[in-house]
Amino acid sequence: MTEPSYLNTTRIAYDTVAADYAELLRDNLAESPLDRAMLGAFADRVKADGNGEVGDLGCGPGRVTEHLHSLGLNAFGVDLSPGMIAVARSMYPDLRFDEGLLTALDIKDAALGGVVAWYSIIHTPPELLPKIFAEFARVLAPGGQLLMAFQVGENERRHIQQAYGHELSAYAYRLSPDHITDLLSKVGIVVDARLVREPGELEKTPQAYLLARKTGE
Repeated sequence: MTEPSYLNTTRIAYDTVAADYAELLRDNLAESPLDRAMLGAFADRVKADGNGEVGDLGCGPGRVTEHLHSLGLNAFGVDLSPGMIAVARSMYPDLRFDEGLLTALDIKDAALGGVVAWYSIIHTPPELLPKIFAEFARVLAPGGQLLMAFQVGENERRHIQQAYGHELSAYAYRLSPDHITDLLSKVGIVVDARLVREPGELEKTPQAYLLARKTGE
């Protein structure tokens, strides 16, 4: 099967920036109280439901995976980029990191107590998001928790040509929280809470966080 071009483009971009991305964002969570608050709320919800295994899907260099682990979760990471996975394994050798695709996760049905998609859906063409959300629903156990973060917009596509000190070529989408909420509902994932914050110093658009859960007994 021919791989969609956006996957190859995104993989090359993140392989290119992996080491510098990890270094520049190493302390980002320490400087982002709202990020920590949302991750903390997610962790509390997972633990209240029995503390099942958590997948950080689109984990990059593993900083969010490690933070989830520090909050008492049994977390592992999955990412498209071999470069990012190599950095994550080097930085956090005691945690598990696997290469994989959000559209075809190598995870058993109903195996996870939680999924985090921390800015990991932003490179997927919006018409393909239902396939990713169906995978999230498949791997989550009934009642399993989901936390997502993304930039806010109306499916606006932007071309990234430079990032983290490197020239590259990748596309990213700014997404509507209402639209994402609707797509999740169609696969049995209900949004319980949302937060939209104003752009930070280096950001150009508001940022959205959604806390949700898979329905069912």
